[in-house]
Amino acid sequence: MNDFPKITPMGERGILIEFEPEISEKLLEKLLFYKDKLEEFYDEVNVEVVNTYNSLLISYMFSIENVYNEVLAIKELFGEAKIGKINNQQIFYLPVCYEKEFGWDLEYISKEKNLSKKEVVELHTKPFYTVFFTGFLPGFLYLGGLDEKLQISRKDQPRMKIEKGAVGIGENQTGIYPKSSPGGWQILGNCPVQFFDKNNDPPCEISAGDKVKFYSVSKEEFEEISEQISKGTFQLKKENYEG
Repeated sequence: MNDFPKITPMGERGILIEFEPEISEKLLEKLLFYKDKLEEFYDEVNVEVVNTYNSLLISYMFSIENVYNEVLAIKELFGEAKIGKINNQQIFYLPVCYEKEFGWDLEYISKEKNLSKKEVVELHTKPFYTVFFTGFLPGFLYLGGLDEKLQISRKDQPRMKIEKGAVGIGENQTGIYPKSSPGGWQILGNCPVQFFDKNNDPPCEISAGDKVKFYSVSKEEFEEISEQISKGTFQLKKENYEG
């Protein structure tokens, strides 16, 4: 097959599988299909399979005895597999407060893109974003589908501290900081929902292949949701995605 991925050993405990250099939902479907196949294949072996935009990394919790045989087994697995539809995808509806207290760079984005603040919010809340993968920070969602009118460069000087829940834009991506950290994305709001809890299984409920839809809330609604979250009574709106 012409689009057969490149498979490369990564030290003694890893194998990298690289696909075509693109960012697309079609490629994501292929990645997640093969990821599922690998997890089934290694069901009784202590390994972790993670994806990026166009690759899969198999991390072994032990040294690989025979890399050649391992690569050959992966090639055979991929050669026999027939790509099917991703199952169990969900849409998560996430509240975001875009008011000045949280939208640190909303005015800057508005001026740079020659849009009103209202238009910026409308453009940001309109798409159903695709979760391509999580990374950078535990629970950080890399979302595809940002409107071209909102695409903007990262800050020249990153901030030393971005607040937990900050919703930002960096180039052609939008995402949410799951915890306080340094960062250079342009911040336009805040989402009070917690995305990562190490005590949960899985720790992050939202995974690659899922969809995210933002909706705007007022400061009062934001505080009400935050209180519900602290009491454990908040119900995150979600539904099955039929693509």
